[in-house]
Amino acid sequence: MIFVIVSSVILLDQLSKFAAVKFLQLNTPVSLIKDFLYITLVYNRGAAFGMLKDQVLLFIAVSFFVILFIFRHLKNKKNPAIFKICLSLILAGAIGNLIDRLRFGYVIDFLDLRFWPVFNLADSALTIGALLLSWEILFGKNAA
Repeated sequence: MIFVIVSSVILLDQLSKFAAVKFLQLNTPVSLIKDFLYITLVYNRGAAFGMLKDQVLLFIAVSFFVILFIFRHLKNKKNPAIFKICLSLILAGAIGNLIDRLRFGYVIDFLDLRFWPVFNLADSALTIGALLLSWEILFGKNAA
């Protein structure tokens, strides 16, 4: 199940980014749902919300550390399935954006809600995984 989640998210992320670069013009919004959802091609040279701009080596190093940390926890047979699903989503998001940083030196973003910084599918997987993991830690049946 872990392999299916991780590989599916990475494949969808990379295909969507390929399509965004092929069919969109940089910084030119295209409305999908008026006043709500746009697709806008952006090259993000920073971290979340564009912070720490042009720190590519730092982001690559942190990504490798996070990926190794997650692999270590995914191997632990004692961890419950929901924990592994959450970690799989976080892992897939980290790998998806790491691929961009290694290839281009920036992350390709294109999903634009207008009230939030432009993001991509890897960001979404990472965020969903982190939120579900937080929920599980705080309120799951194994919560303290």
